Amino acid sequence: MIRFAASFAVLALAAGSALAGPPPLEPGSEIAFLGITFLNTSPIPTREEELGRVEMLEEMVRARFEEEGLVLADLAPIAEELDGIVNPANCYGCETRMARKLGARYVATGEVQKVSELILAMNLVVRDTAEGAVARAMSVDIRSNTDNSWSRGMRYILNNAIFRE
Repeated sequence: MIRFAASFAVLALAAGSALAGPPPLEPGSEIAFLGITFLNTSPIPTREEELGRVEMLEEMVRARFEEEGLVLADLAPIAEELDGIVNPANCYGCETRMARKLGARYVATGEVQKVSELILAMNLVVRDTAEGAVARAMSVDIRSNTDNSWSRGMRYILNNAIFRE
């Protein structure tokens, strides 16, 4: 009976720590935000307002990182290398290597994929540069291609995955 109680206690502790989730992003740490890539896989051409929405999301993410106490890394030292990357969110670890060059603790990349005029998918991934492991990430599908739907989708990611306690 004692062995059962001890085993149960160990399982309960393991379950409790799993439910607690990952540790919060450490305020004061430097983060290299490499931007959000727009992928248009729909038959409908990309519109100017969609490119404007990408910039809107990038500003939203930067502002939230700063609001949460993270320090945005200066990307100037890797600007040339970054310009040569089509999609930093899908470059076989180049995002982590570039962030390490900057001395950043974290690196963040995002994508918005336009599947059709009304179906879009967006994601944001934050990695710890020490191991390249995912620290926080989420992907959401949104219906509607408007400023409001895009910003609502990114707010959901930020509130429910990136900065969820």
